[in-house]
Amino acid sequence: MKLKLLSLTNLALSAYALPSYADGLSAFTSFNLDKGISSIQSSIESSLQSFGLNLFNNHDKPLVLSHDQFPNHQIRLHHPTLCDSGVKQYSGYIDISDSKSLFFWFFESRADPSSDPLVMWLNGGPGCSSSTGLLTELGPCNIANDGQSTTYNDYSWNNNANLLFLDQPINVGYSYSDSDNVNTTPAAADDVYAFLQIFFKHYSSYAHLPFSIAAESYGGRYAPLIADVINNHNQIDKSLYRINGSFDDFKHINLKSILLGNGLTNPKVQFPSVYDYACHGPYQIFEPNGSECANLKSKAHTCETLIDTCYKTDSRFTCLPAALYCWSGMYGAFQQLGLNPYDVRQSCDREKDGDLCYKEMDWIQTYLNKPEVKKQLGVPKYIEFQSCNFDVNRSFMGQGDSMHNSADPAIPNLLDSGVSVLIYAGKADFMCNYIGNKQWVEQLSHPLGKEIAQSDDNEWYFNGRKAASYKSAKQSEAHLTFLEIEEASHMVPMSQPEFSINFFNQWIFDQSFNSTGI
Repeated sequence: MKLKLLSLTNLALSAYALPSYADGLSAFTSFNLDKGISSIQSSIESSLQSFGLNLFNNHDKPLVLSHDQFPNHQIRLHHPTLCDSGVKQYSGYIDISDSKSLFFWFFESRADPSSDPLVMWLNGGPGCSSSTGLLTELGPCNIANDGQSTTYNDYSWNNNANLLFLDQPINVGYSYSDSDNVNTTPAAADDVYAFLQIFFKHYSSYAHLPFSIAAESYGGRYAPLIADVINNHNQIDKSLYRINGSFDDFKHINLKSILLGNGLTNPKVQFPSVYDYACHGPYQIFEPNGSECANLKSKAHTCETLIDTCYKTDSRFTCLPAALYCWSGMYGAFQQLGLNPYDVRQSCDREKDGDLCYKEMDWIQTYLNKPEVKKQLGVPKYIEFQSCNFDVNRSFMGQGDSMHNSADPAIPNLLDSGVSVLIYAGKADFMCNYIGNKQWVEQLSHPLGKEIAQSDDNEWYFNGRKAASYKSAKQSEAHLTFLEIEEASHMVPMSQPEFSINFFNQWIFDQSFNSTGI
């Protein structure tokens, strides 16, 4: 029974991760071993540092930034020239405490960094590094040559935006800790807010820019909660600090929008939609009248009931059983088909394509574990980069984190505060399919959700063909938009790079789309 449980936890959603049942025990064993070694190394590093020694690469000391409101937080900055040497870059760590450090990598806009918007990108998992999105989807360069080099990305989202990539929570990507862990999204959101405060305090030239959070996959849970934390702090009456005799040095973060790409946001709606997609979607996975569809339909009802109980009780004791049942029940049959869950048009041979169905994930690990790359980025020598850390994935799974509703009340609160929300989805994705994403937007407890539910799709033609369709509604300054993209996978910027940069640029400057004459 124990072996089965460990294997089931590997079914938790990942930005690039859906390990097979057979891989469950081996992954569990190896990752725990690596974690133990990393913990020992981190403890040694801490001890040596107390004597003025360190285990970091031999290069100039980083610039250290701090914040009076966050005495246990600081940023260690470096200035790499990797990926795209033509733009200004920063990389380094936010030290949340003596034992927790988050890695980030920042690229200025190729156009006008002083006025172009600032966008923070988050990959999902939970447990997957945002460097995977940087190097395969929307960053200034793409991984190439089996991880030995990178190539220039003409369709990078920093063509007209400043981009910030953050590895969070701790122990994801280059981020590390010697003793702590974060296993819930609310806890992770507080750390991200602290990071942004420190960053904007010391780089005030970016603080006035329109700020958006873009996230993918499990980022559909991260981004609304992070944005909600920012929005709540922005709403605080600053005079309260003066009344209490406190010093208020919090910066107002100029939050304009969030972008959710093939995200998991409202699981009560999205998990049952697996049946709709698999049996009645554009890429029919199972025979509609067959036994698999009958089983999925039955399991969808049970899954929805379990998630509803999780919503009502907000308890690990109800949310974890829902997670175990829904991930295995709704996705187990698909695993046996040999298809890529992130692009059902493709097959997946894990022996040739890697455990995550994309060779590029292994290439990224090769590249980011190069000593010369770590040196430029300011990464400790002993840190072993992983594209996706399944220990983190299982830790979140153990709390039932994926079964919580990130749509309500966070997104209605954002809309009422003038923050726009874009939900976009590639139609070839099975993991977080477009049908479920569209359904939760239409069911959102907000007037804009009702307006979208009652409106017709607008077709978007690009380069002479239908590229997408969308629905949009506006209230005051806030837009709510759903965009479904033809011939696109879970990673939309990877599969449709030219159209991706087109809709992205329109959104970050106007929070709206003009699909006519394109």
